[in-house]
Amino acid sequence: MAAPAILTFDQFTKVHSFLLAASGIPTSLYRQLYDKFSSETFDGGEFFQVEPVDDGRQRRLILTSSECLEKESRVFLVDHAWTFRLSDALKQLQEVPGLTERMASLMCVDIDLESGPEEAEENGTREDVITIVEREVCKAKDEGGDSISWLELDELGVDDDMLLSLDLPSKFPNLHALSLTDNKLENEEAVIQEITKLKNLRALWLNNNPVSQKSNDRMMNIILRGCPRLEIYNSSFTPRFSEWALGFCGGIHSKDNPGSIEQTDGFLRSVVSLDLSNRCIHSLANKAFSPQQLPSLSYLNLRGNPLDQNSVSDLLQLIKTFDSLHALEVDIPGPLGESVTKILEYIPNLSLLNGVDTSKILESGKSVMDSVLEPRLPDWTAEEPLSDRVIDAMWLYLMNYRLADEEKIDETSVWYVMDELGSALRHSDEANFKVAPFLYMPDGTLNSALSFSIIWPTKTVQNGEECTRDFLYGIGEEKQRSARLTAWFHTPKSYFVNEYKKYRENLKSSSVSSQTLNSSSTRSLISSEGTTLRVYTDIPQVEEFLKRPEFVITSDSKAADIIWTSMQVDEEMKKATGIHDQQYINQFPYEACLVMKHHLAETIQKAHGITTWFQPTYNLEGQLTQMIGDYLVREDEGFDNLWILKPWNMARTIDTTVTSNLTAIIRLMETGPKICQKYIEHPALFKGKKFDLRYIVLLRSLNPLEVFIADIFWVRLANNSYTLDKHSLYEYETHFTVMNYGRQLNHMNTPEFVKEFEQEHQVNWLDIHARIRGMIKSAFESAALVHPEMHNPMCRAMYGVDVMLDTNFQPKLLEVTYCPDCNRACKYDTKSILKGETEIVKGQDFYNYVFGCLFLNETAHVSQL
Repeated sequence: MAAPAILTFDQFTKVHSFLLAASGIPTSLYRQLYDKFSSETFDGGEFFQVEPVDDGRQRRLILTSSECLEKESRVFLVDHAWTFRLSDALKQLQEVPGLTERMASLMCVDIDLESGPEEAEENGTREDVITIVEREVCKAKDEGGDSISWLELDELGVDDDMLLSLDLPSKFPNLHALSLTDNKLENEEAVIQEITKLKNLRALWLNNNPVSQKSNDRMMNIILRGCPRLEIYNSSFTPRFSEWALGFCGGIHSKDNPGSIEQTDGFLRSVVSLDLSNRCIHSLANKAFSPQQLPSLSYLNLRGNPLDQNSVSDLLQLIKTFDSLHALEVDIPGPLGESVTKILEYIPNLSLLNGVDTSKILESGKSVMDSVLEPRLPDWTAEEPLSDRVIDAMWLYLMNYRLADEEKIDETSVWYVMDELGSALRHSDEANFKVAPFLYMPDGTLNSALSFSIIWPTKTVQNGEECTRDFLYGIGEEKQRSARLTAWFHTPKSYFVNEYKKYRENLKSSSVSSQTLNSSSTRSLISSEGTTLRVYTDIPQVEEFLKRPEFVITSDSKAADIIWTSMQVDEEMKKATGIHDQQYINQFPYEACLVMKHHLAETIQKAHGITTWFQPTYNLEGQLTQMIGDYLVREDEGFDNLWILKPWNMARTIDTTVTSNLTAIIRLMETGPKICQKYIEHPALFKGKKFDLRYIVLLRSLNPLEVFIADIFWVRLANNSYTLDKHSLYEYETHFTVMNYGRQLNHMNTPEFVKEFEQEHQVNWLDIHARIRGMIKSAFESAALVHPEMHNPMCRAMYGVDVMLDTNFQPKLLEVTYCPDCNRACKYDTKSILKGETEIVKGQDFYNYVFGCLFLNETAHVSQL
């Protein structure tokens, strides 16, 4: 609850001016918002009611006030039920009393979907079935012998013996529809024996019986041959579907009106709405499905049907003949093609396509045209702890913000869950409410800030109407809105899979024409003995350890021969510092093609297409569709689906997440531009722990290519034993190796590591090192080939290259870092294990031989690639 306000209204608007503007709340509501904060008024319960939907697996918010809410007439405060940093989520659920239970209830994951009503005793079940059958037999006698044509025996525990003993064919010889769903039928022969005696059967439901779950097409084909009139089998249309099946889906046929054995023409003429979704229809070339039989048809749903026996043009032509048709539901891409605009051009009478006004479709440019997508609902097992269920489900409810002040912006986002009222606001493209986070500062300072959300109507809302918000407010197709909806909804799978396959085929054929990159030596910058080079630097280790007489440190950037800086040298910096083009600078133009993660991926993919040493990587700002397709293909094929998300340009694993949750992957885009890279699930381990290797690479020139690798490298070890247990994904010290920033660092000298690694895995390190050298050279060749404009004769640079080995000891390139932290290189003395050297390489000499290589053409303690 908020502390008492000490601000006046004018002070409130001044202190919160940025937050008020960012929230988008109308100025007319400022005073009301101030009053509610000041009086701590949470009055949503007087206007709204939370209702369960989808059998309790979701909730929605309904306006229940007697009067309508006018547009922008009121603002409501919503509390935050849970606020956390992502790395702390699981820990808080495990440690904060009552938090897990509240979140599980709010997210509707505290019900056990596996359990149903208690099973009745065996004899009781038999009596129930027998009672129902006997009642129907009596009813048939009363109404005239063979009158019963629809029989439902669902969820009654009917097994094979019981089915045979019921003798349904002799009691109900003229059955049109028989439903035996959710029973215990297991034996194909017993089912076939009884069902094939029902010669007039038009619909049979055996769904959710063991016999249906384990059966192949054999039983279905035998039943189809034995029941010549069967049109619906386990909810799917059979190839002989006709007027009866269409009448069932059109609401004509039901238990109360099962239809007669001999159909009469014309009974479909009154059908206005026809839902044929998910009926496994392969062909619509059927005399029953025609404008002559269905002249009044206005709404048609064809979702979820393969329709693979009809061409796109034939289907479009057929549907076009229905003059009364104004609303169509169909998978896009799908049997009617991939283009929304072509469908509308061919069928111009449509006013709604997939629930969207066709007049708005061409304006929106949507690629996934849907407003009635099925929501993603969490799945879990009965044994799964509530905390695990919440971790999986929370991405459907989370919102986030990032704190900032005048000096800096927070490195990681704050995630939160609104209270039960706010979390019940479901998504709509045509939302009637807007939601915004708001930090209320009672005393005017950030230290007193309390986080809330504020909601207000953006349209007039009537009593009984559902209140909704746009989960992607302000995000259009230029920011991949349709693909991002996949976080909350089951979007058309085929679209993403097709886009991924096209992308992969392009990668396979992608490679820059190989050029000859001749290696030759650049000249030393010192032409005569006694000459010195002045070095300007802002890096303490360079200033401390560069002691060679050929170099002298200067504080005058204008007079320096060499600029060695951690800052980006752009035109603005040159003007401010006097740096000029005649000075050597420790960075290359366009080196972002290597040091920014999304550009590195693009560079390697352009040069090599698909390569074994670089994991599948997607720039989520432009390749989300392809990434989703890759994820779905892996899911279908049973492959692992663990991914790592990394910011484009942050180091030290800041804002980096490992997850297999597709919704989480999409939602994490909200915290800044990221790549999504296939996680290396099975890395080579050292004593059971994950590790990576930091190499120092020196680049003298790109044309000709002159790139060197320092003989000294070091290993970075995780602190915990490696595991893929899903709880461990929140443990930094299990999955990440950068420990030299506020964590326990277990340094290990390289020769010691190599010796023990060779013994543990029975490998020769020099073989591994040769593969690593080849990979690093290929990466820098990629930059030279794809970005020749990167070359500049006045540039020399040092890069950190991070490498991981997989379980087969094959190297994987993780990233390339500009101006890497070399504190460890300067701090520890070691030996080179690569040239058989026995002399100690002193850490304090690190920058001496780095500068010697880059500016004096020396090769001490480095090797040319």
